[in-house]
Amino acid sequence: MSSKTMILATLALASAGTGFSASALTVDDYCDVVKSAPKSIKDITPLADGETYAAISDDGQSIDIYSYKTGKKTGELFSISGQKGDLKISEFEGFRLSANGKKILLWNESKQIYRYSFTAEYYVYDTMRSTVKRISEKGPQRAATISHDGRFVAYQRDNNIFISSLDYGTDNQITTDGELNKVINGTPDWSYEEEFDMLNTMCWSGDDNILAFVRFEEAAVPTYSFDDYRSYCDQDPLGDPYPAAYRYKYPLAGYPTSIVTVNAYDLDNRTIKRVDLPLTDSDYVPSIAFGGADESRLMVMVLNHDQNYLRLFDANPRSTVAKQIYTENSDAWLSPTAYKMVDYTADGFVIASEKSGYRHLYQYDYSGSLRRQITKGDYNVTEYYGKDAAGNYYFQSTQLGAINRNIAVCDAKGVVRLLNKEEGTASAKFSATCAYYVQTYSSSTRAPEYRVFNSKGVRLHDIELNEAYMQKYASAPKMEFLKVKNAVGEEMNAYIIKPSDFDPSKKYPLLMYQYNGPDSQEVRNRWRMEGLNYVATQGYVVACVDGRGTGNRDRKWSTAVYKDLGNLETADQLAGAAYFSSLPYIDSERTACFGWSYGGYMTLMELGSPDCKFKAGISMAPVTDWRFYDAIYTERYMLTPGQNKTGYDASSALARTGNVKGRLLIMSGTSDDNVHFYNTLKYTSKMNSEGTLFDMMAYTGFEHSLRMCNARAQLYRKVVDFLNTNLR
Repeated sequence: MSSKTMILATLALASAGTGFSASALTVDDYCDVVKSAPKSIKDITPLADGETYAAISDDGQSIDIYSYKTGKKTGELFSISGQKGDLKISEFEGFRLSANGKKILLWNESKQIYRYSFTAEYYVYDTMRSTVKRISEKGPQRAATISHDGRFVAYQRDNNIFISSLDYGTDNQITTDGELNKVINGTPDWSYEEEFDMLNTMCWSGDDNILAFVRFEEAAVPTYSFDDYRSYCDQDPLGDPYPAAYRYKYPLAGYPTSIVTVNAYDLDNRTIKRVDLPLTDSDYVPSIAFGGADESRLMVMVLNHDQNYLRLFDANPRSTVAKQIYTENSDAWLSPTAYKMVDYTADGFVIASEKSGYRHLYQYDYSGSLRRQITKGDYNVTEYYGKDAAGNYYFQSTQLGAINRNIAVCDAKGVVRLLNKEEGTASAKFSATCAYYVQTYSSSTRAPEYRVFNSKGVRLHDIELNEAYMQKYASAPKMEFLKVKNAVGEEMNAYIIKPSDFDPSKKYPLLMYQYNGPDSQEVRNRWRMEGLNYVATQGYVVACVDGRGTGNRDRKWSTAVYKDLGNLETADQLAGAAYFSSLPYIDSERTACFGWSYGGYMTLMELGSPDCKFKAGISMAPVTDWRFYDAIYTERYMLTPGQNKTGYDASSALARTGNVKGRLLIMSGTSDDNVHFYNTLKYTSKMNSEGTLFDMMAYTGFEHSLRMCNARAQLYRKVVDFLNTNLR
């Protein structure tokens, strides 16, 4: 069914009478992260038998076992009430299972560090004895990592690595040089967590005799600090008459990043050896992992500082000898989406590359010889799921167009077949043997549905279809997709959201929403019910285009913005706005733009363009000059300011303030550790010095995503108020 047909069908359902209407929904129904969310299923852990999986129960009191084939509960791995012995825990937040299935790592009392990292109290549950052991009595732990046999847990505390022996009840410190803001062992620094999606660099060899890890020396990285004001979300909002200074290592573009080394701890002789890799002080190590069960094969990725030259090493952690077996060069950046899509098995590895112009899968042996190109064609592989015993490779791709995601299989003969053929977004979590998978599917008009299939794509049963949720939002404004020409006549993917009571004979104000960062994608055929849908209920047409630089088209499209961020994107966004402004139901005199993070930067670049026709713009958490943002992200696309001064000057929103004619609303969280509030202050200071009027809103004590308390609902109330003031 086409997207247009599905929208008409949904609206017909609404008119038939559902008990809900878009006008009856409040801003909280769209923007509250709890109220607006559809039902989801618990994260599942495939079990080794290939027939069952484990998931936390709805009441959080147990870890249950379910059959893929029937969907029925077949047993329990753990329950709060089933614990024996002196130590019992009353709650847990998550779990990981040892490879042999005999031990379960549990944790509770987690406390956030950065966006994803946290410390917690960790425990190990013995499935045979039903007993619980605490990992350490000496304080919270970070990144606990259980060995394959479940006998050891490695973790980090105070920047040092410890290994807890469950057999002997010992808790041994194996590194001693860890120190705040100087040396980190075992877990990444802020930049690696944010830009390489790393939370833990520790990994056990297949025989559990070696623990490999990355050491970060960050003493030379400049320290960033800001006043961390408390918000009224805090339990004691008046408890900081002297605000605390938040200090951490944050390398801006052009400044030193952490010096990294790869190390291996031998449990037999209790020694640490540094792996002999040809690393410079500015190289990155975006991942390490043991290749299959071979304890002598530690796979180490090394990326040069410009992030356009990747090397993969097969290292022996005992001898420390490393052999280079794979390389990739590029005339622009190498995308982490590709090289982080890697899977090591006993006889070789699968890795993604964009060297053909699209992201595809390639299989190599450990000598570095290419065995086969698994996928090929004018589409991108967006996830790799694994390989079964028959030689079938399972993956997600854009074969039905860049805005869609479908699950596919490539058989041993190279024949590719879609396992689901619906337009929309489907993702999968496969069983240990790839005989079954749990599919999540949604589209612009269909909330997430969770179903179980076998490897042939045959549906076995449903888990959750969100039917009541869909009834609630049946008449809410939803995305429609179309193609729009960019500044040089190329087609861009676009969407439009119209008011629920849309009348084509009327004139509506237009809000252009954008992100448009490199390799990003906003125009996706998936379920989203959030603030932009709320804005549409208030009488606005919302539109969005993915211009040059965005992802999951061909590589030429993405890398067009290399070393020149902001300029081609601005031209394309303005071209998109011109198209929508030409539509008969759009009032071209009442248009505005809005973006968050990179999109906030785009708002400032657009308002500062001499060709800007927007009457107003809203910029949330913007980068205002790339010299103020983190090194790994910025230098990936721009190189350093020393290498590319002209590009940095041309890409600065600060350089365009004199052109701003439309009314600006700029907003930011004061405790944003990602895009610092300083960006906003620098920009507004320049606007003040030039005598330009603007509006500003600060979210005290809030971070980049504004997911605390009611901040998102408050933000969209402000967005609508600002638009009503300036476009009506």
